[in-house]
Amino acid sequence: MSLKVLTYLVVGASFALYIAIAIWSRARSTGDFYIAGKGVSPVANGMATAADWMSAASFISMAGLIAFLGYDGSVYLMGWTGGYVLLALFLAPYLRKFGKFTVPEFIAERYYSRTARIVAVICLIFISFTYVAGQMRGVGIVFSRFLEVEVTIGLVIGMGIVFVYAVLGGMKGITYTQVAQYCVLIFAYTVPAIFIAIQISGNAIPQLAFGSSVDGISLLDKLDDIVMSLGFTQYTSGAKSTIDIFCITLALMVGTAGLPHVIVRFFTVPKVRDARVSAGYALLFIAVLYTTAPAVGAMARYNLINTMQPGDIGAENGNLVYEERPDWMRTWEATGLINHEDKNGDGRVQYYNDANPAFAQTAQSYGWEGNELSVDRDIIVLSNPEIAGLPDWVIALVAAGGIAAALSTAAGLLLVISAAVSHDLIKGIFVPDISEKNELLAGRIAAAFAIMVAGYLGFDPPGWVAQVVAFAFGLAAASLFPVILLGIFYKRANKQGAIAGMVTGLFFTYAYIEYFKGLFLKWAGAPWGEDVAANWLFGISPEGIGVIGMLLNFTVALLVSHLTSPPPERIQHMIENIRVPRAIDH
Repeated sequence: MSLKVLTYLVVGASFALYIAIAIWSRARSTGDFYIAGKGVSPVANGMATAADWMSAASFISMAGLIAFLGYDGSVYLMGWTGGYVLLALFLAPYLRKFGKFTVPEFIAERYYSRTARIVAVICLIFISFTYVAGQMRGVGIVFSRFLEVEVTIGLVIGMGIVFVYAVLGGMKGITYTQVAQYCVLIFAYTVPAIFIAIQISGNAIPQLAFGSSVDGISLLDKLDDIVMSLGFTQYTSGAKSTIDIFCITLALMVGTAGLPHVIVRFFTVPKVRDARVSAGYALLFIAVLYTTAPAVGAMARYNLINTMQPGDIGAENGNLVYEERPDWMRTWEATGLINHEDKNGDGRVQYYNDANPAFAQTAQSYGWEGNELSVDRDIIVLSNPEIAGLPDWVIALVAAGGIAAALSTAAGLLLVISAAVSHDLIKGIFVPDISEKNELLAGRIAAAFAIMVAGYLGFDPPGWVAQVVAFAFGLAAASLFPVILLGIFYKRANKQGAIAGMVTGLFFTYAYIEYFKGLFLKWAGAPWGEDVAANWLFGISPEGIGVIGMLLNFTVALLVSHLTSPPPERIQHMIENIRVPRAIDH
C-alpha cells in the first residue's frame, strides 16, 4: 500500500471518528453549545484542555523552533508551560465559580458595564482570529504534503470538518472530539520520537536520549560541533538578548492565562473543585508532549544535516558539502516548504549560514555563492519520520496527529468567537430577550462565518505557526489578562479603568506587531518598519511586546480607577464571594 493511500485511510478514519462524536454529542441547548452543560468529568476535561491548548504551534512548530533556534527556542517551551500553571492557579477556579458562559460576560458583570463587554469582545476577536490563522496554516501544511493536494483544497477540507463538529456539536461536541484528538496527537508525536531516539542513541525514551551520547560524544555537543562548522550559532547558547528572552517568555505565560478559548474550558466542569482537578490532569497530559519536544527538535536538526549524503570534503574545505538531495527532500520540495537553488552551478548543495560575515568570506573562497538550501521550520516534526526513514504507517500517523492538533484548537477558538457574537453581542447587548432557540441558531451561524474568515486567514498568515500564535498570546497578555486578574483580586478596579486599560494594551500591542510584521494589513503595504533588533523598542521583538502592552494596561487601569469613583458595593461583595470557598464546591 502506498504512503498516499495509507495516509488517506488513517486521516479519513480520524475524521470519521470526529464527525461521529459530534453527531453523538450534538448540542441541544445553549448550555450544551457554550459550556457543554457543565457536565464534563475532570479527566475528560483535562484531555480536552490539553488538546485545545496544544495547537499546531505545539505539535508542528515548537520542535521546529527548537531545532533551528536551539537555546533561544526554549522561550516557547517555558512560556507556554509556565502560563498554564499561572492560569490553573490564579484564574481558572475563580472564573468557574463565577459560573457564566464567556470571558466577556465575566468582564461585563464584574465591571458592571456593557461597554466593557463590547471592548472585551473586540479584544477576544483580535486574539482568536490571530491565533486561528496559525492553526489554519498548520492544516494547509499537513494537507499539502501528505494528501498531495493544493493548500487551498486542504484548507477547505479542514474547514469542512471543523464546520461539522463545531457548528453541530458546539462545546459539547468539541469537548469529546478533543478527547479523541488528544489521543491521536499524543500517540502521533511520541511514537516517531521513540523510533528516532532508538536510532540515534539506542535509548527508547526520548527525554533520556536527549542527554545521551552519539559516537562517544553527547548529542548536544555533537550538535554544537555540526552547526558551528556550518557557521550557525552554537546550539546550546542563544543569540537573543536577555530582555527579549524574558519578555517573550513572560508574554507567552500571561498570554496563556488570558486566552479565552482555554479559560472557557474550565466553565464546562460541574464544580470548582473539578476545575482544579482537571487543571492538574491537563498539565500532566501536556507534559507528555512538552518534555518530548526538546528531544524531537535536537534529533530532527541532527538528522536533517546527517541524512543528506556528504560529498567529497577536501582538505582545503573542511565543511559539509552534499552531492545530492535525498528522496525525502525532493518530496517536500513539491510543497514549496523546502527549496534548493544551485547558485554556483556545481550540482551540489551548499548548506551553511551565509549571514555570518566571517564564515561567508571563507565560503566565497571555496567558490560558494550563498546558502543553497532553505527549510521552513514548520515542517520539521512532519518530515522527521521521513528523514529518519521510518515506516509509512508512522508517517501517516504523524499526518493525522498534525491535523488533530490544528483542528482541535481551531474548533475551540471558533466556538469562542461564535459565543462572543451570539451570547455577548446579540443576547447581551442588542437583543436581550432573544429565545434560546434563536440564540443557538445565531451561535451556529456565527461559527460558520468565523470558519470562513479563519480559512481565508490561513491562506496567507503573517509568519510561521508558532510566531503567529505568539502574536495572539501577546495580544491576550496586553488586553484581557490584566482586567481578569484585577477583576478577581482587586476590588478597587472599576469599569472606567478596565475599559481604558484594555483599549490601551490592545491598541499598543497590535500597532507594534502590525508595524513590524503586517499582521492583518498586508494589503495596505504593512509592515512599515524593518523587523530588526536595532529598530525594536527597548530591544523587544514583536513576539515579546505584549509585556509592555500588559504593563501599560495595568498602569492605565489602576490610574484611571483611582481617579474615578469606586465600584458599587454589590460588585465588591461579588468579588469577595468569588474568592471565598463554599462548602458545596469542596
